[in-house]
Amino acid sequence: MTIEAQTRLYTQDDLRDLEARPENADKFFELIEGVIVEVAGTSAKPTTIAARISFYLNAHVLPLNLGWITSADGRFELGSIDNLIPDTAFVSRARQPQLPDGSFTIAPDLAVEVVSPSDNLRAVQRKAKRYLILGSTVVWVVYPDDQAVEVYRLLPDGNVSLQEVEVTGTLELPDLLPGFSLPVSKVFPK
Repeated sequence: MTIEAQTRLYTQDDLRDLEARPENADKFFELIEGVIVEVAGTSAKPTTIAARISFYLNAHVLPLNLGWITSADGRFELGSIDNLIPDTAFVSRARQPQLPDGSFTIAPDLAVEVVSPSDNLRAVQRKAKRYLILGSTVVWVVYPDDQAVEVYRLLPDGNVSLQEVEVTGTLELPDLLPGFSLPVSKVFPK
């Protein structure tokens, strides 16, 4: 007996139809490479860490009017088969001069994913790479238990550069946010 794998890729319309169902009123879904994934609820530590990162990004971005910082319900509708919801993100005003009425339709310059206990680590890492393929400059994957951040960047040859920044290190974005500096220790609650 042969079992056939499902080969259909879901689209933005399929995602909207799923989200419009009454039973999904309080749920969040992402569309990643044509696969619909329910976004699990998070716990106190990851959401607090994401809020801290948003705070420090906003403290730098807002006074200089550099762009937009999103929170955990900010959507990025990227083409027909990707609709992503980072925990926080930065979109430069140079790339997105006006705040859109709906979802962003360009990848964030910086996407931040905070790993929750319910997350599949490989899926989070694949999602980080997907952001880069779709146009993000840098992705931070934050590991609360290890108090470390992985910094992903796309190299000119299409490979991904990965740098781990430990709790004693500093996150900087000289190409995106000159002058921004965030000690990793400030990201994690004491």
